[in-house]
Amino acid sequence: MIFGKKKPLPIEYDKDQEYPVIRSSICTGEEVAGFKDRESGHFREEMLIRNDSDRQAFCTACGITLSQLKKEY
Repeated sequence: MIFGKKKPLPIEYDKDQEYPVIRSSICTGEEVAGFKDRESGHFREEMLIRNDSDRQAFCTACGITLSQLKKEY
């Protein structure tokens, strides 16, 4: 198949310094996946989450399960 879905590329991050998290807006419900620094609390955006398949693709790229993914507001 020429125009099929692409396999998500692995996302590299320092597991000792950062952890994967989904940031959700209280007002609009918009969700952004990224990594949060354990020391400074700085959030680094990686991708917009529009549906469950985006959420699963982010988890696959990070090498984690959905239950390990934290959600912050």
